[in-house]
Amino acid sequence: MRLPRTLRAACLLLVAASAVPAAAAEPMTVFAAASLRNALDEAGKAFTAESGIPVRASYAASSALARQIEQGAPADLFASADLEWMDYLAARRLIRPETRVDLLGNRLVVVAPKDATVAEAAFTPDWFARALGPDGRLATGEVSSVPIGKYAKAAFETLGLWTQLQPRLAQADNVRAALALVSRGEAPLGVVYESDARSDPGVKVVGVFPKDSHKPVIYPFAVTAEAKGEGGARFLGYLRSKAARRFFEAQGFTVIGEGASQ
Repeated sequence: MRLPRTLRAACLLLVAASAVPAAAAEPMTVFAAASLRNALDEAGKAFTAESGIPVRASYAASSALARQIEQGAPADLFASADLEWMDYLAARRLIRPETRVDLLGNRLVVVAPKDATVAEAAFTPDWFARALGPDGRLATGEVSSVPIGKYAKAAFETLGLWTQLQPRLAQADNVRAALALVSRGEAPLGVVYESDARSDPGVKVVGVFPKDSHKPVIYPFAVTAEAKGEGGARFLGYLRSKAARRFFEAQGFTVIGEGASQ
């Protein structure tokens, strides 16, 4: 039996509509400290699988990312490796203050190439002189702006080592660049975060800085003032959940700002 023409047309429209895939969710963009790369990449995959929201990440020094946001770069979420660069954006009303959370902690460590014979760090002038040799450099971040470099400088000043080590520094644009110098054997020592040391099998930890030698390493997160849609807030909510804890702890972070269980 033939269907009336109008009924056939309606059926064809229904079939065509059912064949059109649902519109993809709008991606969200996170600007994050370079040391967060491994953990956030894994957390982002899990969040996307759960929510359907793609996560795009840009990793660099917190200082560089904060200035990019200040200049109008489109970010939905900012994750800094220190409080000062989050404060920088907060003072300029470029984050949503009610979303700010100090989520993670980390430790400052001295690393050497994995095959190096250097002994455990003693944090004395003689130890660094022997470990660096006559021409070796100590890799870390740029000490006036990059968080890892700022932490390293503060620690060396507290320990009475700054005058000796300042001329020996190889100052990189971010902590992962400093880590690479050590991993490739271009620097005999480096100062990075514990999480970075875990991410690179080419290095080994030879010393952990005393806790009282520098301010606590804290990672604040916040949704930006110009965030588009709900993606940034939803991803931050996921990062604060118990489900995301494993990604951070696997990389050596301490979770200090977890929210209610989800």
